[in-house]
Amino acid sequence: MKFSRLLLLGLLLIAALWMGERFVRSVWVVVDRPRPVDARGSLTEHEQHTVALFENAAPSVAYIFTGDPNGDGGAGSGFVWDLAGHVVTNYHVVEGAQSVRVRLDRGEAHEARVIGVSPDHDLAVVKLVDSRVPLRPIPLGSSADLKVGQSVYAIGNPFGLSRTLTSGIISALDRRLPTAPGREVIGAIQTDAAINPGNSGGPLLDSAGRLIGVTTAILSASGSSAGVGFAVPVDTVNRIVPILIRDKRIPRPGIGILAAPDELAARFGVSGLIVASVIPGSPAARLGLKGIDRSGGRLGDVITHVAGQPVAGIANLAALLDQIGIGKPVDITVQRDGRVRNERLVIADIAVAE
Repeated sequence: MKFSRLLLLGLLLIAALWMGERFVRSVWVVVDRPRPVDARGSLTEHEQHTVALFENAAPSVAYIFTGDPNGDGGAGSGFVWDLAGHVVTNYHVVEGAQSVRVRLDRGEAHEARVIGVSPDHDLAVVKLVDSRVPLRPIPLGSSADLKVGQSVYAIGNPFGLSRTLTSGIISALDRRLPTAPGREVIGAIQTDAAINPGNSGGPLLDSAGRLIGVTTAILSASGSSAGVGFAVPVDTVNRIVPILIRDKRIPRPGIGILAAPDELAARFGVSGLIVASVIPGSPAARLGLKGIDRSGGRLGDVITHVAGQPVAGIANLAALLDQIGIGKPVDITVQRDGRVRNERLVIADIAVAE
């Protein structure tokens, strides 16, 4: 009997404590007013560095709007190149645009015009019509001494969200980045920093806040960042942009042929580049190269080597000619009807013919 009473008292005590705890929580510890802010302390050294990098670089980053003859428009990113009002972006950002506007640090949209493009490098230069706009050219770095694993930062306007900062590392170097048909940028930078539609043309920065590349493409089936983005290296940018500003165009090294698709060579088991046709008056025409005989169903000449190097495709040929340069002689090996011959010609600027 005594035990039962003690057990009952214990249960009543537990119930009272449980009810009391609920009462205290519901009445005395409820916070129904704004709470005081807890002191945070200083940002970490890494955070301070990232904030300072963004604040210093953001005024140099541009938001680019374009319009076409159908009234449709696109958008991308860019950055201030010089105090004269030149802004660099991707060629595919302004391709076909009839109007271009550039929004800078103060948020106003300024009219601009395209003054030079290089589809082969996916680069373009636009110039502000009003050169009195306050400008801050972006600091330049170098891509020659980059290391896989070093930190990088991308600033752009993904999905129309202006001034967006993402960060990551250099995932790989010396990638080949396809641009125009049969052309590719050599030495492209691969990064895992998030790059999305709208980032195109924006700067890729090193940890010192210097330009090391121009973000240009992502490798993703969905079109959104999948951790594999690419940038045109700044050493290429620093070579191409001044030529675009000065001459409005980039010379295109070539020998005056139109090449058959690489798939055709693979289909016929040919090692080299099949000449589809020859541009009249070109070095190839003067040499007597022949294209595909469609009426007779015969292949044209096949270029197997240039300057002693095997030719693996259209982009490979373009890269070899670009390395040698316009106006320079080059030895080529040509195969026709099973016979091989070695010839020499001079590389020309085929952009003039085009």
